[in-house]
Amino acid sequence: MALPTYATKLERAWHYAYLVICAAIFFFLIAPIVVVIPLSFNAEPYFTFTDKMLSFDPAGYSMRWYDSLLTFGMQQPDAERGMAWWMDAWQNAKWVQAAKSSLIIGFFATIVATVLGTLAALGLSRPEMPFRRAIMAILISPMIVPIIITATGMFFFYSNPCEPLTWLGLNPQCGRLAGTYLGVILAHATLGIPFVIITVTATLVGFDQSLARAAASLGANPRKTFFRIIMPLILPGVISGALFAFVTSFDEVVAVLFIAGPDQQTIPRQMWNGIREQISPAILAVATLLVIFSIALLTAVEMLRRRSERLRGVTPS
Repeated sequence: MALPTYATKLERAWHYAYLVICAAIFFFLIAPIVVVIPLSFNAEPYFTFTDKMLSFDPAGYSMRWYDSLLTFGMQQPDAERGMAWWMDAWQNAKWVQAAKSSLIIGFFATIVATVLGTLAALGLSRPEMPFRRAIMAILISPMIVPIIITATGMFFFYSNPCEPLTWLGLNPQCGRLAGTYLGVILAHATLGIPFVIITVTATLVGFDQSLARAAASLGANPRKTFFRIIMPLILPGVISGALFAFVTSFDEVVAVLFIAGPDQQTIPRQMWNGIREQISPAILAVATLLVIFSIALLTAVEMLRRRSERLRGVTPS
């Protein structure tokens, strides 16, 4: 933005100093992420830039670490790359198994978090809802409470989920949730619900409640009013919340370490194991792919935000 001609020397100096400060903050935030990308193409098994990389020698760059994401854990990684090789990678490669687990857990956790979070946001948006502030604070507490505390509580609760019922004099036959896919999905859904509530609640701020009353006056039942009137208008907020819930599940590692069993090896947990057991630049390759994945999701969220503003009659800035 150009400065006006009447700006004083002090105002001009502050303007350029402000630009320098913003650039420094941006560099501080983005540099640790950007530096991972070229390092993932390192031909050597190091986490530093080699002399060949610094001199832009093609011999210093390689796709070997991306290839290792498919071959690590395979029974016959050196076999001819045909259908049998790809089936071996799909069934045995550890990074592929971790990606499948992350996608399965993230998908179902997102479904649960989106449904429950949207229902909670709709209830909290009604002015006659009692104790709205207290309920809102409780529902978004997983976002505020340190994850280590939440994961510890989940671990002890999942170890014997029927203990509260036993205190009431009941003796139900319940299984342990710890070490199961269901337990991890419920844990990640709990962590994702606050994001859905916040995004849907923000969308409902601009919702005209008279539309629902008009639909009811024309004979529409609550179910039809929701799916034909309310849902299309709040859909961008619902999808944005679902994306945030999915990213939260896809990125979460602390609760997985506490709750998941040996079969639930998600990508963050596999990266954690790789750092502890076998330090390999393959972790940098995974990090690069996750950065690209996150950029794609953020782009989708921004497009949904602009669409939501257009539906509400607000011109996107």
